Amino acid sequence: MKILVINGVNMNFLGIRNKEVYGNKDYNYLLKMIEEKAKELKVEVECFQSNHEGAIVDKLQEAYFEDVAGIVINPAAFTHTSVAIRDALESLGCIKVEVHISNISDREDFRHKSLTQPVCNGQIAGLGLDGYTLAMEYIVKNVTGR
Repeated sequence: MKILVINGVNMNFLGIRNKEVYGNKDYNYLLKMIEEKAKELKVEVECFQSNHEGAIVDKLQEAYFEDVAGIVINPAAFTHTSVAIRDALESLGCIKVEVHISNISDREDFRHKSLTQPVCNGQIAGLGLDGYTLAMEYIVKNVTGR
């Protein structure tokens, strides 16, 4: 079973940008955390990050043709602006979980609306980096029943 983890714009700047909101852990720490959870769950994981909307759409479209059981996606700022990413997500039949490190509902008004969440199975927000591993557990449980 394969899980695809997609991170959007500025996520490669974890630990650098807005530490008071996103914490001190860097992007490599997040990747290691995800890889460790994948080993624990006995699943294959692929992580992808881009600051470019079209590259994320391309990766989502590739997932359509691969045997991807689920997608964990943190579109970051694209959450609030990208109809293109939303439409690509909507095209996929696998389980999709939107993740946000911060609680987007407790932030600036423009961050309250997610264009991508309505085409996902669920959203985890405000639980820090743990949201990624919780989303992975959800996918495995709902695909395998374990």
